[in-house]
Amino acid sequence: MTRVICVANQKGGVGKTTTALNLACAVAMTGRKTLLVDLDPQCNATTGLGMQPSERHALVESKPLRESFAETNQPNLWLLPGARSFEDVDALANSSDTRSLMLATHLSGSLGSFDAVLIDCPPSLGALTRTALASASEVLMPIQCEYFAMEGLTQMIEVIRQVIGRSNSRLEFGGILLTMHDAALELTAEVDRDVRDFFGEIVYQTVIPRDVAVSEAPSHGRSVIDYAPRSRGARAYVELCQEVLERV
Repeated sequence: MTRVICVANQKGGVGKTTTALNLACAVAMTGRKTLLVDLDPQCNATTGLGMQPSERHALVESKPLRESFAETNQPNLWLLPGARSFEDVDALANSSDTRSLMLATHLSGSLGSFDAVLIDCPPSLGALTRTALASASEVLMPIQCEYFAMEGLTQMIEVIRQVIGRSNSRLEFGGILLTMHDAALELTAEVDRDVRDFFGEIVYQTVIPRDVAVSEAPSHGRSVIDYAPRSRGARAYVELCQEVLERV
């Protein structure tokens, strides 16, 4: 069965898109047919792979979703591009619960030909994020190693529980990922300890370090694994990929 991993956090700037993009590339490098779905109107996952956003988002068009899958320069990796159309963004972001479930059905029904799907969500708890959660088999939540790391987590977890509680949902809590980790900072150690003490084994052992290569790679339209394969960030995402694939 296709693993559909929703990368979500209502807080911006936590490495959500960076994680979705680099983890998708790492999974594709293992030989698994992988799709990266860009649901964020900022379209950073799309441009971060050197691709152009669509004029209209595939979810609001009547044609089959598979016709919008775009091949990337990375073997085994396809992209469902995002769109910056204000009309489409408004239609998707303000969908009713019924409309969101219809979109989720439309999305999940088109993913069966892939081994793994990574969905990059917008930094919100709106209809787009709920659509992604309803389409997914698991959710991965990045948390920045800073003072406000725990802020808003209660709301995010409550939304996840609501989706899991639906009779037709197969969503599970995949794990929490610590990002922008700087081992030299006492604050990082405190956040790391607090998150692990509170959430336990659900927190990935792998942490994503602060690394300039991770920040530079999207401007070249490449993953950090392709852009700087010997960097700390690249090694971390390869290790994360291994850990994610082991959690079946």
